[in-house]
Amino acid sequence: MPRDDENAPRVNEEISAPQVLLIDENGSKVGVINTQNAINMAAEHSLDLVEVAPMANPPVCRIMDYGKYRYQLQKKEKDARKKQKVQALKEIKMRPKIDEHDFDFKTKAIKNFLESGHRVKVSVFFRGREMSFLERGEEVLNRVISECEDVGKCESKPQMEGRYMRLLLTPMSSSGTKPSDQDQEGE
Repeated sequence: MPRDDENAPRVNEEISAPQVLLIDENGSKVGVINTQNAINMAAEHSLDLVEVAPMANPPVCRIMDYGKYRYQLQKKEKDARKKQKVQALKEIKMRPKIDEHDFDFKTKAIKNFLESGHRVKVSVFFRGREMSFLERGEEVLNRVISECEDVGKCESKPQMEGRYMRLLLTPMSSSGTKPSDQDQEGE
């Protein structure tokens, strides 16, 4: 009979080894015994024989309720996924001649993204003759860096990519990098 999940432990008749090192339902070591005898012992207690260490010699098997064991594993995986923080990359586009209100609005959005734990790519797009005034775009990006320095840090200085000048901001770590910067200034 083909197995559904190759990573799942072998249970009862799926165990192919002639002898196994048996651990009973209380967690105490019984010793090396015949696999069929171990399956019979598990059946007497209305439990399953589960192979927990298949690479050992002989394989280690445990008497347990396999359904309950799988349920607990699924519950642990679900909790781990819930606690996992997904860090997305957000992008904000600006122009070299950005209006003050637009700049404030976009920096507020950048701060919100950084506080939520996302990385933010800030891009300044240059059209036509604006390419001869790259320092204006750099000024805009430097203003963004100074406005957002309390919630995020700059990965690298602004770089040109085609008609875009780009910058990557990452959120401050939960432990915070600010105190170490202040310690160095005090010395």
